[in-house]
Amino acid sequence: MPSTFADLGVPSDLTALLAQRGITEPFAIQTATLPDAIAGRDVCGRAPTGSGKTLAFGLALVERMAPGRDRRPRGLVLVPTRELAAQVAKELAPLARARKLRVVTVYGGTPYGAQLKALNANPAIVVATPGRLEDLIARGAINLDAVSVAVVDEADRMADMGFLPAVRRILDATRSDRQTLLFSATLDGDVDVLIRRYQRDPRRHEIADDDNNGADVEHLFWQVDRARRVQTTADLVVRHGSAIVFCRTRHGADRVTKQLTAAGIGAAAIHGSRTQGQRERALEAFRSGKVQALVATDVAARGIHVDNVPCVVHFDAAADDKDYVHRSGRTGRAGASGTVVTLLDKDDARKPAPRKPASRKAAKPTRKPNRNGNRARVRPPRAQAS
Repeated sequence: MPSTFADLGVPSDLTALLAQRGITEPFAIQTATLPDAIAGRDVCGRAPTGSGKTLAFGLALVERMAPGRDRRPRGLVLVPTRELAAQVAKELAPLARARKLRVVTVYGGTPYGAQLKALNANPAIVVATPGRLEDLIARGAINLDAVSVAVVDEADRMADMGFLPAVRRILDATRSDRQTLLFSATLDGDVDVLIRRYQRDPRRHEIADDDNNGADVEHLFWQVDRARRVQTTADLVVRHGSAIVFCRTRHGADRVTKQLTAAGIGAAAIHGSRTQGQRERALEAFRSGKVQALVATDVAARGIHVDNVPCVVHFDAAADDKDYVHRSGRTGRAGASGTVVTLLDKDDARKPAPRKPASRKAAKPTRKPNRNGNRARVRPPRAQAS
């Protein structure tokens, strides 16, 4: 018999709130980590993107939380990107309200005024990106010496983006006896250093990639001439209803956005050169269906959290296996099905295909005719090493 949230130790008021949202069966990472996290133990969890990690740490965080005071929060969540900060806070807010707790986000790219005002209201939980949080600490706007539960989310992405020195300084500023919850797609390398330095006898839980809550994602590799890529992408958006389209550069993302718009597809760009307001409006327009295509760069890949994205298009092939996994993880989230299409030119087609997550449906060698009537023979992606 499957576990329920109540079986895992989640209290009745929070389980009732989840049930109101139609969430009654925990995902694998939640089943594995919640009992230890609620009991106050340090936890390090490895699980694929979209597997329910936010609720895995969010329920434990809220259950163990007390109100903040004197600009001293009791809970801290560190994330690598602005978009992920907003997404995590949105998930935590209704849980926190049930306990009369306040959640605040702090991240760069926005004015300080609103964030300073929010911190003056003494939130219990702060969801932050490392750079802005360190700025606010330096200004004396926040003090972390009362933090009793710290969460490091997507720690591998933190390492990729060069944030780990800031993460270490921030954790050093919290209580020495805090509970530390760490979640990551990988737990080796720099992330393992973080685990050994900041966690005490952590309970380690790894959800196998081939058990991604039933995710069924088809990976296709099509050889398409550059001149036909925009129309091919537009056709994919129409066929699937919506898609996230990845480009290699910011300029390329802006160009493809304009070209898709000219082809009759509602499109919005999201990348590092856009202001935070522009990025939030683009993401909201995509979530609400006002635009059908969200055109993004790799920097935004980890920060885009939208449910039920049916298709991901690699307009430009990913630079490496890790980027391919991060991009492709925007579809097939939380057990949903999806399609990932990589558009290749002749030079790309000669290169080894990137590795895909072993959790995804095995892709067969693609022999689908492309727009030029040719058949692209691209070997299937190799299984990702665990």
